[in-house]
Amino acid sequence: MLLNEERLHAQMARLRLDGIIASSPENVTYLSGFWALPQWIRRGPQAYVLWVESGVGEPEVIASTATLDLVADQNVWIKRVRRYGAFHIDHNGDAAIDPVSRRHLELQAQPGHGDALSALVAAVTEAGLSHARVGIDEIGLLPGHLEQLKTRLPNVTFVPAASTFRDVRAVKTQEEIARLSRVAEIAERSIEAALAVAQQGASERDLARAFHTQTVQSDATPVLGCIGFGERSALMNVQPSNRTLKRGDVIRFDVGGRYRHYRADIARIATFGEPPRVVRHHHRALVAGVERACELIRPGMRVADVYAATVETVRREGITHYQRNHVGHGIGIDGYDVPSLTPESNEILEAGMVLCVETPYYELGRWGLQVEDMIVVRADGVEKLTTTSGDLMVVES
Repeated sequence: MLLNEERLHAQMARLRLDGIIASSPENVTYLSGFWALPQWIRRGPQAYVLWVESGVGEPEVIASTATLDLVADQNVWIKRVRRYGAFHIDHNGDAAIDPVSRRHLELQAQPGHGDALSALVAAVTEAGLSHARVGIDEIGLLPGHLEQLKTRLPNVTFVPAASTFRDVRAVKTQEEIARLSRVAEIAERSIEAALAVAQQGASERDLARAFHTQTVQSDATPVLGCIGFGERSALMNVQPSNRTLKRGDVIRFDVGGRYRHYRADIARIATFGEPPRVVRHHHRALVAGVERACELIRPGMRVADVYAATVETVRREGITHYQRNHVGHGIGIDGYDVPSLTPESNEILEAGMVLCVETPYYELGRWGLQVEDMIVVRADGVEKLTTTSGDLMVVES
C-alpha cells in the first residue's frame, strides 16, 4: 500500500472530517492504487476515491465504465468500486476467460450512474455522510463541480483538502521509499547511458535518446529530460536540440523518470574534455552546498534554516553572488511534493520525508551548473537514494 494510513487518520481527526474525497490523479492513485489513464494524460476525465473513517463505512473508488479494465488489472487495494457512464464490450460465452477479464465483467455488471457527480453523490449518501464534514480535493474537480455537489448535498460541510493530501503524502511509507530508491537508481543509470554516446558531433538529442531508452529498458517511463550543452546548459528548462557537442562544453542533466507511479529528479554535470578552471571552482561550491544541507537535515529541523545554510555555504565556497528561490523540494508520486526548501517556509522536517536537495546556478551565454540528490530524512540524519556523487564528470573524446 502507498497510503500513509496513520497520517491520514491523524489529519482527518485534526480537521474533524468524517470522510475525505480524492479527485486529482496523484491523490486517486495514492489513496487506492488506481491509476486512471485518461485522468493522467488529459484534463477533464473524473475519478474519485471516497475514504471514510473506520467504523463509519467502506472506502470506495468511483471510476468511469471505460476504465474498469484498469481497475481489474491493477493492484487496487480498495475493493468497493462504483461505475458511471457507458462503454460497450462484448464477451463470447464460449471463450475461456482469464481472472482479470472475469473481474472486468463483474465490475461491468454492477449498477451504474449516468455521470461522475451522480456516482459521487450516491457514494457519499450511501456511506452515511449526507450530514457530515467531508474533505474534498478541490484540484481535480472541473469548474462548477464543487458548487453542484454543495447543491445536491446541502447538509454536507465540504472542507478544501488538496493541502491535506499533500501533507499526508509528505511522509513516505516503506513501499514508497523503495519505489523512489529504484527510480533514482534508474535515472543515474540512464545518465551513464547518455554519457556513453557523448562524443564530438553528438547532439543533445542523441544523448536524450540514449537516456530515455535506458529509462524504458529499466521498466520506467520518461518524464523529465533537460539535457543541454555549453551555452544551452544555462537554460533552466532546456529541451534537447540538434546542438552538437564541442570540446570544453558543459553537459547539464536535470532528469528523471517515473517508476510504478513514483518520480526521480536528479542533476549531474559533465564536461567534454577538461573544463575551464572557473567551472571546477563553481561546481565545487555547489557540491559543498548540497553536502552542507545533508549535514543539517534531520527531523525537527526548520526548512528555512536548511535553505539559509545551503546558500551561505555556496557563497562562502566561491560563488559570492549566489541566489536561489529554493534549494530543494519533496518528491514522490508528484515531482514537487511538500516541503519546498525556501527561505519563507515555516515547515519542519519529519522522518520519512523524501527530498531533492539542489543547488543550480545558471550563467546565460556561458553554462549552467547543477547538483541535485534525492535523500530520505531519517531519525539520525539522511539516507541518500542517489548512489553516485555529484562530482564533476569529465568525458574524454
